[in-house]
Amino acid sequence: MRRLLVLVLCAVMASTGTAAAGEQVIGGERASIKANPWAVYLTDDHGLQFCGGTIVAPTKVLTAAHCALGRAPRDLRVVAGREDKQDRGAGVTVTPADIWIHKQYVSADEGEDVAVLTLGNPLPYTPLPLAEPADRELYQPGTQLRALGWGRTSENGKTSRYLLQATLPVLPDAFCADAYPQFVRADMFCAGFEGGRIDTCQGDSGGPVVADGKLVGVTSWGEGCARRGKPGVYVRISRYAKDLHPVVGALPPGVVDP
Repeated sequence: MRRLLVLVLCAVMASTGTAAAGEQVIGGERASIKANPWAVYLTDDHGLQFCGGTIVAPTKVLTAAHCALGRAPRDLRVVAGREDKQDRGAGVTVTPADIWIHKQYVSADEGEDVAVLTLGNPLPYTPLPLAEPADRELYQPGTQLRALGWGRTSENGKTSRYLLQATLPVLPDAFCADAYPQFVRADMFCAGFEGGRIDTCQGDSGGPVVADGKLVGVTSWGEGCARRGKPGVYVRISRYAKDLHPVVGALPPGVVDP
């Protein structure tokens, strides 16, 4: 069986280098933390960045389950409000108080690749709303999404020093299923270009994929980076919104807390 390369490897496998200022996420560009205040990255307790995440409530960070599996809260750090990983004076670094992993999670390519980190104190940054089941149009083929992260700028290259973003169109489910036989249409979507060129890569997993001011996806898995016919695969957040609301503690739009 062909071994899939998860878009973010665990910390022991992550690159310790950083990309030069002129290098970009594959086909992407620099992004401002001021414009994307909900974007965070995760490090181990030694400061090695290995995943991304999204602030979805003042004390909640949504990431990929494979980023949190097997880790105790004391082993993780959430870095928020920092665009440049070397700017230690910017933003805040917080150790989570608790980790929730979807109870049905087994592996990224089987679905349920979502986890929530609970923080002891609220972060001073604006959360990003979740996509809801009614947001079907945000997953239509051709919809332009933004994927953000501090991951590698080439398949075997160095991780980025700066927050980067790439614009990716949603691809048809049929194309994704042809590319990956294990693709689960109800739980996932893929985005990118049939010829490759633009993609997320190792170090971006768990990070946000955004459209229309909502978190529509979480970078999850794929085969390599920016390979022809092998787009990135992302968690379909609208599918998990009902599972996430009780954990996050944020009510969906239009619902009033009695």
